[in-house]
Amino acid sequence: MTVAINNKLEVDIGGGVILKNPVMTASGTFGYGLEFSEFVDLNRLGGIVVKGLSLKPSKGNPPPRIVETASGMLNAIGLENIGIETFIADKLPLLEHYTSPIFANIYGRDIGEYAALAARFETVDAVAGVEVNISCPNVKLGGIAFGADPKVAQAVVQAVREQTHKHVMVKLSPNVTDIVDIASHVADAGADSISLINTLTGMAVDMDTGRPKLANVTGGLSGPAIKPIALRMVWQVAQTVSIPVIGIGGIVSANDALEFLIVGATGVQVGTANFINPQASVDVVNGLENYLKKKNLNHIKEVIGSLQTTS
Repeated sequence: MTVAINNKLEVDIGGGVILKNPVMTASGTFGYGLEFSEFVDLNRLGGIVVKGLSLKPSKGNPPPRIVETASGMLNAIGLENIGIETFIADKLPLLEHYTSPIFANIYGRDIGEYAALAARFETVDAVAGVEVNISCPNVKLGGIAFGADPKVAQAVVQAVREQTHKHVMVKLSPNVTDIVDIASHVADAGADSISLINTLTGMAVDMDTGRPKLANVTGGLSGPAIKPIALRMVWQVAQTVSIPVIGIGGIVSANDALEFLIVGATGVQVGTANFINPQASVDVVNGLENYLKKKNLNHIKEVIGSLQTTS
């Protein structure tokens, strides 16, 4: 699926996909898209990334699974989802009427499952591409995340690439020693774009009970608290790879999104802000439009990668 609209916010994220604007929703924060349809004009979005999908339905982790933190939140949902077949049968027919391209976030327990998910979506016209979540546990490697090892990350992306001609976006974990090395390997493996960052591992403790606030003990930290880290990593990766980068992490306003675009991101994803303000993603789109008018800029491309690091 290619969505091409001639306007000042249009961006090309590779793999034959052109977004009407740089603003997407982040997986796991926007449900399957339909849940927000009464609050947001989904057609205003550059793209919709649905919550992570597996081959079979998953119940996720036991509660409590969400904890509010200073300038953010911890979650340990455990990738609960309805499974790919139910999504295709029940959710997608209601989504495909919108003009915003749909991206299916996928995760597997082994490389074969990633490949199978990609192959299944290859035949689904309503899906523009897949976002490959390589931040989940790799059961066959003793619980190490797929995205923590450059070679393993590369192997996952190669397996997905072999199964689909659709856009392949790869979502990176920040919980690694060298995110640039990981990004380079997945780019070499055939990714069309890279999205980063996923959540940072954290925890919270109830001082009265002396127990973790999350049943899973640890969870993923997201929200404004992680934006400086996300910006740094996006800047580093954007300078290294030749494919588009999608910035994620603490984006609440158009100003936040602009920071990511300035450091080199071609697009952004709005995540935790959706829990606070269901209209956050469209507010960012509106803010970007206003910024171009205010600065008398002809196109958002004039902003992307415009960071000045020397006097």
